[in-house]
Amino acid sequence: MRILVLGGSWFLGRTIAEQAIADGIEVATFRRGRSGSDAEGVTLIRGDRTDPADLARLAQGGPYDAVIDTSSYVPRETVAVAQALEPVAVRYVLVSSVSVYEGWPLEPLTEKSPILECPPDAGPGYGYDGNPGPSTYGFGKAGCEGAVLQVFGADRSVILRPGVILGPREYVGRLQWWLERMQRGGRILAPGDPQRPIQPVDVRDVAQFALHTAAEQPGIFNVTAGGHETVGDMLDACNQAVGGTGQLEWVTDEQWLVGQGVAQWTELPLWRTYQGAWAVDSAHARAAGFSNRRIAETVADTWGWLRAGGASVVHERAGELGISPEREEAILRLWDAYQLDHCGI
Repeated sequence: MRILVLGGSWFLGRTIAEQAIADGIEVATFRRGRSGSDAEGVTLIRGDRTDPADLARLAQGGPYDAVIDTSSYVPRETVAVAQALEPVAVRYVLVSSVSVYEGWPLEPLTEKSPILECPPDAGPGYGYDGNPGPSTYGFGKAGCEGAVLQVFGADRSVILRPGVILGPREYVGRLQWWLERMQRGGRILAPGDPQRPIQPVDVRDVAQFALHTAAEQPGIFNVTAGGHETVGDMLDACNQAVGGTGQLEWVTDEQWLVGQGVAQWTELPLWRTYQGAWAVDSAHARAAGFSNRRIAETVADTWGWLRAGGASVVHERAGELGISPEREEAILRLWDAYQLDHCGI
């Protein structure tokens, strides 16, 4: 089998390339070469997906049994890529997002839930940003899905809709922030109910399913963790991974925490109060062969990667994350006072 990975040097794309090579698959990657690094053993094709000449040269490097696109954000660019590769590729696997759903993160979702409307020839920035709700990112991903389906057809297309992906090389740094916070120890602001279910998925599990579908399983799939993992499981695993010196202080009244102006998703990474944030059904993917490892394994392996000197590609979104020690301490003092006043503690 011979596959082409569009991307291949960052988080998911790099993991797909590594796992494919380990499975004995021949791998070519297509990227500009401005950041990241290549997996050992890949055939690198340098180029820009917005350059027609580069796309023509990429097609000449075919045929490919499958294209796995991890770097598609602008629909009209995806149309051009798909049109260039359609004559020389059997199947196109697009890594999309749960952000394509109209109802995310407000309501539970399945693959049958309505998605945002975006034409397959839309340019960058199409749509609008809600808080919470739709985003230009989600509109763009929805348009990219339409572009692939338009060119390759449903019987030759795979659409993967992961939620949050964690693990070694994760570049936004959500799990890394929690691990580093636990390492500092002391009283740690833990948001919400520790029994709240969560669905982050390990990058290696997404990569394995991408390769599986590339070989034999067209369709549209939500790719989220299943089982009974909770936010308590995740934060306890982070604390244990770094030595268990932190004292988790659970602020269980989420509306009180929102009232303090704490930014969901960013100031306390992965914390979100909305009903649908962690309610994306992945039964269809599981029936097709998807499985996920426990969050404790993802946490331990991420910490091991960081301790071994792992460093992510610098990404602009990483600067959005985290609450300062001073603000965290101030909120915990307010929470102590609130409990005394309202709960008699």
